[in-house]
Amino acid sequence: MALKKNPKVDLKRKYTRIFEVALVISLLIIIGAFKFFPEFDAEDVKFEAPQELVEVEDVEATKQEAAPPPPPKPPIPIEAPTDDVLEDIEIAETELDVDAVVEAPPPPPVDEEEDEAEPVFFVAVEEMPEPIGGIEGIQKKIVYPEIAKRAGVQGRVFVKAFVDENGNVSKVELIKGIGAGCDEAAITAVQQTKFKPGKQRGKPVKVQVTVPVLFKLQ
Repeated sequence: MALKKNPKVDLKRKYTRIFEVALVISLLIIIGAFKFFPEFDAEDVKFEAPQELVEVEDVEATKQEAAPPPPPKPPIPIEAPTDDVLEDIEIAETELDVDAVVEAPPPPPVDEEEDEAEPVFFVAVEEMPEPIGGIEGIQKKIVYPEIAKRAGVQGRVFVKAFVDENGNVSKVELIKGIGAGCDEAAITAVQQTKFKPGKQRGKPVKVQVTVPVLFKLQ
C-alpha cells in the first residue's frame, strides 16, 4: 500500500509561489544593475598595419583540344617474286622481218538482206480516197460490242486508214477512241472496207485518210 504524502511538506503545491517570488527578485536585480553600475565606453580599435589592396585577375578557362587521330597502320609488306621464278619464264624473239609479206585481212561479210524502205503515204492529194459505199457502208459493218450496249457507251471513234494505190487498207491506227470495245470494232470495220484510191496528177498514189465512225444506240 502506497504511503500518502504530508501536505505540509509537499513541494509541488509551492512551485507556483516559489516561481513568482524568484521572477520578481530577478527583475529587481536586473533593474538595480542597470541603474547603479557605471557605464563602459567602447574603445576605438586602431589598426596599425596598412591595408593592402589585392587585385584579382580573371583566369580564362582553358579549352581542352581533342586528341589527334592515331597514325595510320603501316602497310603489310608483300613478298616480291624470287629470282628462281623469273628464270623459268622464256621470252620469245621479237625481231621484225621487214621483207616478210603480210596478207590483208578478209573484208567483212556483206548482209544480203537489205532493209526495205517503208512506203510513203501522202497526207493531202488532189483526189482523196473515198470508201466504196460511203460512210454508211462502214457503219453497216460495225458490230456494236455487247459490253458497250450494257454500259450505254456512245460516241464517235476517229481512225487513220492507210490506203494504197489499189484502194486496199494496209494499216489502221486509232486517233481518238471511246473504249468499251468500240475502238477495236471501228478498226475492224475500216480494215474490211474497200476504198476508191486517191490520185495525184491523174495517177493513183498511197494516201492516209482520217475516217470517223459513229456509235449510237437506237
